[in-house]
Amino acid sequence: MTLIQPFSGLRPAPDQAGEVAAPPYDVMSAAEARRMVEGRPWSFLHISRPEVDLPPGTDPYAPEVYAKAHENLGRMLDQGLLIRDPQPSYYVYRLTMGGHRQTGLVAAASVEAYDTDRIKKHEHTRPAKEDDRVRQIQALGAQTGPVFLVYRAHAEIDACLARVSGAEPEVDITAPDGVRHELWTLTDAGEIDLLTRAFDALDALYVADGHHRSAAASRVAAQGRQEGRAKDQEQGFLAVIFPHDQMQILDYNRVVRDLNGQSVADFLDRIRSAFEVKPSGTPVKPAAPADFGMYLKGQWYLLRLDPRHIPAEDPVARLDVSLLQEHLIAPILDIGDPRRDDRIDFVGGIRGLEGLAARVDSGEMAVAFALHPTRMEDLMAVADAGEVMPPKSTWFEPKLADGLVSLVLD
Repeated sequence: MTLIQPFSGLRPAPDQAGEVAAPPYDVMSAAEARRMVEGRPWSFLHISRPEVDLPPGTDPYAPEVYAKAHENLGRMLDQGLLIRDPQPSYYVYRLTMGGHRQTGLVAAASVEAYDTDRIKKHEHTRPAKEDDRVRQIQALGAQTGPVFLVYRAHAEIDACLARVSGAEPEVDITAPDGVRHELWTLTDAGEIDLLTRAFDALDALYVADGHHRSAAASRVAAQGRQEGRAKDQEQGFLAVIFPHDQMQILDYNRVVRDLNGQSVADFLDRIRSAFEVKPSGTPVKPAAPADFGMYLKGQWYLLRLDPRHIPAEDPVARLDVSLLQEHLIAPILDIGDPRRDDRIDFVGGIRGLEGLAARVDSGEMAVAFALHPTRMEDLMAVADAGEVMPPKSTWFEPKLADGLVSLVLD
């Protein structure tokens, strides 16, 4: 299989995309998902979060949840809400959030390329979440949650996507969060061949978001091969691929429950061993790497790490999330494993600095840290080195919608 291939997408019927499209399954709680489907019988959440149609408190990993997903997909097919395209196609997908716009390609990405690390990862996965996605794919006979991939910007590919998206979109909807989603179908054989060849000439693609979905697709394909029933469509996984220079990564900030038994004065003194500490009369949004905002007892501070502590040649250790962990959170707050320590929590930059301050002002947390966003170039450098990013390093916005295009495995 080439790095990417076209496929016959399963899509909402004409004029139904707004009724079907839903946020990614993993960005809301079960309670939030239930509220989102109120008055929306055709929301794709009935497929991606089928527990919304079962009694509250249902284990989301219970067999009846996957059975309900299968039932709901069948109901939407029977009612003509979802229709499969008659021929293999690529799809051009544009996201617009405020003044930010990014245009990418929906395609079936090669499982073999994923398995051989030509599609590069930067996160560990958790077995329970992988198992969940495997069961979901098997229950539906389809991949419905797209993996968010990135390619290094390429003039020929970018020009082709610009040409296709110059026409009127087939789908043009604005979600409740204000993000605009546009979609074009690409069936021209010449353009399909151009994109297939251009992508196949790339050294690599990078997983930006969707490590569990891509790992699950790989497991499903491997199981099919082992059982002697490998299907062509199982050798690819549903992906939306964007150029790296159009990505928007927001900050992923930290809040900590206590000061590890220290007074405010002692805490500040210990920070000064590695950081320059400047009080600020306004909230601090770091303008450069190795700068951090800190909110403590109603006061904002700018923390600037001594440059001698920045290991320029190590792609993981030089990340701001690593620097803050190594020089403050671990040695001063005694949080050695942020994956497991419940004294620390993480706040996506989409909530703003006020979201950080609110967690401290409420008394729930003692201190908050605002970080400079991880750069896309740093993510790719980590992946190229075969390394893994620290937890909660990137927050991509805008998010892809579920339900606009699905990949049927037959």
